[in-house]
Amino acid sequence: MKSTKLAAAMLAACTATAWTSIASAADVKATMIIYLDPSVQFFNPVVKGAQDAAAQFGVDLDVQYANNDPVRQNDLIEAATAAGVDGIAVAISSSDAFDNSICNATKAGIIVIGFNNDDLEGAKGNCRQAYVGMNEFASGYELGQRMIEKFGLKEGDVVFNPREIPEASFAVARGGGIEKAMSEKGIKVETVKSGLDLAEARNIMAQFLIANKNVKALFGTGSVTSTVGAGAIKDAGVDIPFGGFDLAVEIVNAVESGAMFATMDQQPYLQGFYPIAQIALAKKYGLTPTDIDTGQGAFLDKDRIGAVKPLIGTYR
Repeated sequence: MKSTKLAAAMLAACTATAWTSIASAADVKATMIIYLDPSVQFFNPVVKGAQDAAAQFGVDLDVQYANNDPVRQNDLIEAATAAGVDGIAVAISSSDAFDNSICNATKAGIIVIGFNNDDLEGAKGNCRQAYVGMNEFASGYELGQRMIEKFGLKEGDVVFNPREIPEASFAVARGGGIEKAMSEKGIKVETVKSGLDLAEARNIMAQFLIANKNVKALFGTGSVTSTVGAGAIKDAGVDIPFGGFDLAVEIVNAVESGAMFATMDQQPYLQGFYPIAQIALAKKYGLTPTDIDTGQGAFLDKDRIGAVKPLIGTYR
């Protein structure tokens, strides 16, 4: 028995040493480019996933933030290309702004994987080799359909769908999915730009609801509008159903309390882990990067939300 335990301990030690050796070698270099700034908490699990993959697969990882500046994001892509990194993981927050820089990177032999946001035309609209993220249009459409069914939204109704950055690909795709579901039932969608500041977005949304008492439902488009949506409804003194996207402590609390119907989770940890893992596997073994839909099983209502609450900010 003692020899068995000793052998098991030696095997575990050897395995740990092997993984440490792989990770310490750092024979792959990758840059991850996030289109917003470090204050946006949604990306904390993304970065953790990327860092965990880098540690496991021996990747020298550099995480950069574009601060919602397309010029800076292009500069970051070009700098990574000039530095000769093996791979770039980039949030493609615009369907046009980054086409040239991404194509130039792939022409230079760099593996480029989109994450979190994709070109609205997918692979047809951009040179990236793969995309890791949710199908945002499909998720918006699903949320719209569920809200229609649950709350009896009908022809002639008006719903409100504020958008943090209306021109961003995530807003166009998710909002487009919501609009499709509504249009099929003859429901009108109103939208405004909320911005990324939580307090400002809450005020903008509340003021719209106060001025438009005919609104029958609220749809958050991203983490900001979904985080402050319940508060905006309270501030406006109205009682309407509310659904949205992403996870934050405030969002989970709203769903648990019934102030929010549901949220569509896109599993951001996977959006960080898989691009870096695929870059390493492509570089080391020639394995082809592939699209991964991280929005599978995204719908989280009161019955499902409790299980993810302890993981907010790390794995969820």
